[in-house]
Amino acid sequence: MKNKNQNVIYTEVECAKNLAVVEDAMYVLGGKWKLRIVIALVSGYTRFNELQRRVTGISARVLSSELKSLELNGLVERIVHSESFPVIVEYLPTEYAETLKNLVSILGDWGRKHKSKIQGREVSNDTV
Repeated sequence: MKNKNQNVIYTEVECAKNLAVVEDAMYVLGGKWKLRIVIALVSGYTRFNELQRRVTGISARVLSSELKSLELNGLVERIVHSESFPVIVEYLPTEYAETLKNLVSILGDWGRKHKSKIQGREVSNDTV
């Protein structure tokens, strides 16, 4: 169904279903750090210390917790190289994590447009 502006109008049931899946996605990717960690992983940073340096401001405890959560959700694979000394642990993005590239790109585009819009509004408000 569409309204007079040709916008799609969802029924209450469709809206509830859409909200439920968006909430699920936000649960997996939400928060201050998870998406930043995934972006760092996809960019090639795989060791814990590399990730901590790349994701500015994150503590070791929080990074460890977020990596465990991402692993449970199938976005990160933890690889332990016990044959080396000291033991090396790598965190690799899964193929499933690669499916987030389009989402991150679209979100980045929206963020840039939003920032420009807000900054433009701030400039016009300052001139009044």
